[in-house]
Amino acid sequence: MRGVFADRVLTVPNALSVLRLLGVPLFLWLLLIERADGWAFALLIASGVTDFLDGKLARLLDQSSRLGALLDPFVDRLYLVTTLAAFVIRGLMPWWVAAILVGRDLVLTATLSVYKRRELPPPEVIYLGKAATFALMSALPWLLAGEMDWAADGLGRAFGAALLIWGTAVYVWTGVLYTGRAIAVARAIPAVGHRAA
Repeated sequence: MRGVFADRVLTVPNALSVLRLLGVPLFLWLLLIERADGWAFALLIASGVTDFLDGKLARLLDQSSRLGALLDPFVDRLYLVTTLAAFVIRGLMPWWVAAILVGRDLVLTATLSVYKRRELPPPEVIYLGKAATFALMSALPWLLAGEMDWAADGLGRAFGAALLIWGTAVYVWTGVLYTGRAIAVARAIPAVGHRAA
């Protein structure tokens, strides 16, 4: 049965990804315009839960699809970039931390051309990178919780800052590892157009 849904668009995981995509402008409106930090916090949590669920459901229901393989990481990156930008605008995070995180993704996007020119698939996922992304996505709601008027606001700020520091360090480290792989591939395998006849 695996692969039956490979070309399907209307799947449960894809619907969850679309819901997360629609949540991006709503999150920005709540955080920057309305300053409704509690609702923005709830939306960030909901986004994290649906991100976890869409991958699990894709495997559980055998509803993996080409669209899902593209849509899920796109929404992940869009959520991360827009949330970082919004946090910088609100003064919840130093601009240079956001610049490091976005810069890492831009560098890795550029390395994908190494694989494309050699007609190779993208590199296998480094699971430490997934852990770093999880730490970063967990840090953001905790940092926001630190801005809300409640008993644990100090804990939220401290825990969010700790996750942000750890996640950023590991995120950058895995970026170095991915870049190293791309350099090794570029040195070992010639581009398709440059291979000897």
